[in-house]
Amino acid sequence: MGAMTASSGRRVLLAAPRGYCAGVDRAVIAVEKALEQYGAPIYVRHEIVHNKYVVQTLEKKGAIFVEQTAEVPEGSIVMFSAHGVAPVVHDEAAAGKLATIDATCPLVTKVHKEAVRFANEDFDILLIGHEGHEEVIGTSGEAPDHITLVDGPDDVAKVEVRDPSKVVWLSQTTLSVDETMETVDALKEKFPQLISPPSDDICYATQNRQLAVKRMGEEADLVIVVGSRNSSNSVRLVEVAKLAGARAAYLVDFADEIEEGWLEGVTTVGVTSGASVPEVLVEQVLEWLSARGFEDVEIVKAAEESITFSLPKELRRDLRAEAAALVEQRAAAGSAAPSEK
Repeated sequence: MGAMTASSGRRVLLAAPRGYCAGVDRAVIAVEKALEQYGAPIYVRHEIVHNKYVVQTLEKKGAIFVEQTAEVPEGSIVMFSAHGVAPVVHDEAAAGKLATIDATCPLVTKVHKEAVRFANEDFDILLIGHEGHEEVIGTSGEAPDHITLVDGPDDVAKVEVRDPSKVVWLSQTTLSVDETMETVDALKEKFPQLISPPSDDICYATQNRQLAVKRMGEEADLVIVVGSRNSSNSVRLVEVAKLAGARAAYLVDFADEIEEGWLEGVTTVGVTSGASVPEVLVEQVLEWLSARGFEDVEIVKAAEESITFSLPKELRRDLRAEAAALVEQRAAAGSAAPSEK
């Protein structure tokens, strides 16, 4: 990184990479494409990604976000969010005669497949993650009889398994790398034969964004993380910044949430954004800081990202026609029932 500018003594360290990861980009585009192809409304089970701005923007275009599959009218199109869903949700959609689009991040799908494989081999699976998070609920639903949730190092003491020689750990993709490995170390101490997954479950984007924040935190007096409070990876970035040495770190959805008092005595501000945050929100934060004398911006680059994911295959089909056909099948079955008695 370059030297501090002599003119103002105030600078911004801008993390790279930041913002949208490939899975989020795919999910958001999937909603937009579905609206273009099939027209509104497109129902989405849970927030497509954890970002207030993204959800509000898609709602204005005709997306309707629901908490339960049962809220979606028969014969409609429903999309599953990037966080993934349990198999029972697919069953609910089929029972409700709904056409579905699965926008689950491929990296989350990988964890689901690992859970199914290890369960089929009769392993006890220790899933490191936060209770109640949609991704954890979805993964746990793949093998509920084999999965035990471990919510951080403090949970390890109460973990029990059937056979210590047949136990494996998996993790939520959006956790802090350091905290996850601390939990893994504690688990290995208790279960020396613990098996690690074939590849790291924590996604590349989460790791890269945390690495950039670690480098920023060493020099920044203040770190501003753009992201929503229900975004696990955004919350983790605040924690990582503080652990890296930043005097203060805050999470904001929008630039107007920044408080003037945060800048008192500050000469270096670090700025980054969670993996579900569009760049426009970061630009607004930079404009807010520039208006207060923080005009010099230096990039803190931790990694290059070139990964992209293809859109859900369902977008290549006529889902409105499929949904209508499902409703017709149910109606025909209903009208045929009396004559069969």
